[in-house]
Amino acid sequence: MLIGKTNDEKIWNYLISKGFSDCGAAGTMANTQSESGNNPQNLQNTYEKKLGFTDATYTAAVDSGSYDNFVRDSAGYGLCQWTFWSRKQNLLRFAQAQKKSIGDLEIQLDFLLKELSEGYSSLLDKLRSASSVKEASDAFMLQFERPADQSEAAKNRRASCGQQFYEKFAAKKKKEEAKMSNSPLVSYTKISPNRNSPRNHAIDWVSVHCVVGQCSVETIGNVFTPSSRRASSNYGIGPDGRIGMYCEEKDRSWCTSSAANDNRAITIEVASDTKHPYAVKDAAYRALLDLLTDICKRNGKKKLLWFGDKAKTLAYAPKSDEMVMTVHRWFANKACPGQYLYDLHPEMAAEVTKRLGGEAATAPAAPAAPATPAKPSTCTSYLVRVNVTDLNIRKGPGTNNAVAGVIKPGVYTIVAESTGQGATKWGKLKSGAGWISLDFCKKV
Repeated sequence: MLIGKTNDEKIWNYLISKGFSDCGAAGTMANTQSESGNNPQNLQNTYEKKLGFTDATYTAAVDSGSYDNFVRDSAGYGLCQWTFWSRKQNLLRFAQAQKKSIGDLEIQLDFLLKELSEGYSSLLDKLRSASSVKEASDAFMLQFERPADQSEAAKNRRASCGQQFYEKFAAKKKKEEAKMSNSPLVSYTKISPNRNSPRNHAIDWVSVHCVVGQCSVETIGNVFTPSSRRASSNYGIGPDGRIGMYCEEKDRSWCTSSAANDNRAITIEVASDTKHPYAVKDAAYRALLDLLTDICKRNGKKKLLWFGDKAKTLAYAPKSDEMVMTVHRWFANKACPGQYLYDLHPEMAAEVTKRLGGEAATAPAAPAAPATPAKPSTCTSYLVRVNVTDLNIRKGPGTNNAVAGVIKPGVYTIVAESTGQGATKWGKLKSGAGWISLDFCKKV
């Protein structure tokens, strides 16, 4: 699937994804632009009147089979204005084999890469290593396109066009990357090979994870070192509060089972216990608040938002000064970030936002003291089925109340409801044991 809003952007992103250097991509596009205006349906202008077709009607006629002289009509066609009969035949067969139009942009880019790989391997190597737009443009023009006009003036025109693509895409990308810095709170760095560089989205999300182990930042780094692991995070926090970096902020980590999430989120792994509720040490939690505050400040954010709802979060368009929290469990069948950190998300958002507002605050080392709960609403008792293992029972409706025990999977009676921190709604157990989050229950 091509990424981009325009053909130019789609072609650029495709070439970069295939290993072309910035200069190599710009030099290639200098030629496709000169040949076709980067229009994959472009029919050589001198043949439009001769054949009685427009770009669109010619493409449609070839696709439908009503025009059967595509291979031998000698008309240049597509991004590269393929003209010679055997190359046009190969393009037609390539498109038909995938049941796509000959005018499909992705089909033509795949076909171009196929031709380069199979018949122009030295040129492809040059396009992947080129450090000069003119070098790449000249090579593509003379070795692949071979137009009738190969004068110095023609080469300069194409190179100038390529420079414009370079400024539009590569220079802009470098400026955006330059804006991205890394946290000065880091005391240990071990960059993982498991990353995409650069990320393809501006940073406006942050995802906190639990390691499921009280691991040092060095151990976390070692876990992310093998390429076979296929996992990483931007940052990690050890039980002692030290912070490690494994992917720079400009790069996408492989952390949340979602490329879309990881491309726009800073990901943070926090050392935790190995069993529910996967608690973290006080020092690690304090460091997490410091790191979240630093990330927001450097990225120009004044608010850290937690909605507690996947659909609402994914549908929300953050303002330029907002950072939004997401969690791993939304994208995979996992408990991450564990119930302990998950319950602290409202507190994290409030505390970091308070700090960003310039007010002095001391980060609590553990969940806040119980607050006065909302007045429970009476309701007709009903049954719910608990499907999760070891769901916490709270002394009051909210994660800011102490844990009174755990409840096993099964069917239970709810006699009252209330709002409260950490859940959409809380239910009071008929047994009098306490309150449970109804987010993890299903009414029966």
